[in-house]
Amino acid sequence: MLSRVLLMNDSRYPWVILVPQRAGLVEWSDLGVADRHLLLDEAVVVGEVISRLWEVDKINTASLGNMVAQLHVHIIGRRHGDPAWPGPVWGRGEALPYEPVAQSSLVATLRKELGCL
Repeated sequence: MLSRVLLMNDSRYPWVILVPQRAGLVEWSDLGVADRHLLLDEAVVVGEVISRLWEVDKINTASLGNMVAQLHVHIIGRRHGDPAWPGPVWGRGEALPYEPVAQSSLVATLRKELGCL
């Protein structure tokens, strides 16, 4: 397992962030070839889990570093008609945090589903 798996606290979208656990990473090119492939594989697995759990129309995968330079990958499930559709999710409205019980349940489900990570 290369990455720490984080759930974005915005219930409007199924949104997971992968943070590779290597010091000093800013760009994909900072990863060695094996870790680069592993990060991509992890992103694909997360996308498959999001698709299965939420039955989304599209998976958006992005590695932005405008706010946080540390290399990280966003995997976001999108549905036609979601609050930002068809545009990007960034800067579109206010985040709608998960209720604590729903968040705990979702984190437990993701841990179970992503056991391979």
